Amino acid sequence: MSDSSPPRSTTLRSSRRRVQEASSPGRSSQHQPARRQSWAGKSPQDILAHYPTGKTPPLKVLEVLIELFNALHTSMAKTVSHKTRQERAQFLRRFFRDLKTKAGFKTVPDPRNLGQKHLRAMVQVWQREHLAPATIQTYLSFLRGLAMWMGKHGFVRSPDHYGLSVDEYQRHEYASRDKGWSAQGVDIDTVIAQVCEHDRFVGASLRLIRAMGLRRKESVLFRPFESIVPFESTGLPPEDKSADRYARIKGKGGRVRHIPLDSPARLAAVTFAQGVVSSQDAHMGNPAHDLRRNLRHFDYVLTKFGITVRELGVTAHGLRHEVLIGHYAAMAGTLPPVRGGRTVSPELDRQARQSVSRLAGHARIRASGAYLGQSAVMRRAACKAPLSQEPDDSVCA
Repeated sequence: MSDSSPPRSTTLRSSRRRVQEASSPGRSSQHQPARRQSWAGKSPQDILAHYPTGKTPPLKVLEVLIELFNALHTSMAKTVSHKTRQERAQFLRRFFRDLKTKAGFKTVPDPRNLGQKHLRAMVQVWQREHLAPATIQTYLSFLRGLAMWMGKHGFVRSPDHYGLSVDEYQRHEYASRDKGWSAQGVDIDTVIAQVCEHDRFVGASLRLIRAMGLRRKESVLFRPFESIVPFESTGLPPEDKSADRYARIKGKGGRVRHIPLDSPARLAAVTFAQGVVSSQDAHMGNPAHDLRRNLRHFDYVLTKFGITVRELGVTAHGLRHEVLIGHYAAMAGTLPPVRGGRTVSPELDRQARQSVSRLAGHARIRASGAYLGQSAVMRRAACKAPLSQEPDDSVCA
């Protein structure tokens, strides 16, 4: 269940960006899988030379590339999560199969012979399937990683180069609808209480999400005794102290944040979780199972109680939305735009959004827009188009 991030490389720049070299995909950290013994001491080029183009099945070459490089981040000197590794590998395998089954190519190309015609053909497939902009961006990112593995930097062009319109590839960063549970008419406390009666571990995780806005994975990895630290251990400046004890949360990218236990709801959620686990160092998942299985069990229990988009119209992540929306309202004195709140001063809006981003574990203030919606200030900025362009009425409305 450990989710620790790899140690930083001594060659990192201040930006944490990794120099893109195709010859450096080896075991840069202890968290990467061990190479095959027959590959010991060999460079990636040496290894790939044993799989000559035209004589090796393309999908076998792809598996070699995945084994060599898939643990690495495409731009930073660190490894990626197991979730990213799995999703990237699954996509790449499907991509090459779809070149034949969906794009009409007679044979699957060797990854090293992948050309622009293959990318254009697959983009047309994605357009026909009406994939979401975020999905297309993710797919292109995975393909850029593949190109980098083969030393073809810049091989994957911008989305518009392949005939995609802005609407087809531009992500929408701001929430257009309220995903909170109360917005869907869900009685939050009643549903969580029912889950607690059925499965105290999953119920405790939901209570932690409800109180602190945790991600699903963070709630399962939470250790209700070890994760609670005094203010002096947080490293926060004295003027930021708002409670004697804090919950230490390790989020995406290994970023650590400290959430003050400054309300009865947060204290009660932690106390309940402490009463559920069997030892001082236990987390909220079953210690006999790995993280993946515990997350599957979490999802299974939620499905059992209808906590899905199809049934109640909500997910566990919607409970996180609920918390962050409430936090903004407490800071700004009004509901956020996604819930129809009134306009507040730009400075107050900025401060409230910054606080929401910190609570959520995001590094950028604009990430708060995914929960709160777009502020009036942001809408006005979007309307300031160049003189040669007309403002977008749909944005300025």
